[in-house]
Amino acid sequence: MDQIANRSPGFQRNPDKVITVEAYRGTVVVRAGETVVASSTKAKLLSEPPYSPVFYIPFEDIDFGQLSKTDLTTHCPYKGDASYWSVLPAAEAGKDAMWAYEQPFDEMTEIRNHGAFYPNKVTIEATPD
Repeated sequence: MDQIANRSPGFQRNPDKVITVEAYRGTVVVRAGETVVASSTKAKLLSEPPYSPVFYIPFEDIDFGQLSKTDLTTHCPYKGDASYWSVLPAAEAGKDAMWAYEQPFDEMTEIRNHGAFYPNKVTIEATPD
């Protein structure tokens, strides 16, 4: 029996919505100035038209010593509640620069324990294999 315990209300209301998550074949590096905040060969690329694609980097490849969790939270009816972190080496520009869905809805569990960064607050370099 396929019983989903934490279903997305967004997908229930809009079953034609398409969000894809695929493994990125290459390396993704996130920098604040010269400081590497994250570097991964295991990033995932989330596509949700009409928005720009977003890299989600595994927590294990993020230097949380360069981050500080903030009080900001937001809600997506498709993914769940997002928590935010500031990127300390980016100073004020890095405020709330990374977000993560720590307990995503069942349909989006592929991005659990992954963080995403705003490209206007840090530098994101993606090098394909």
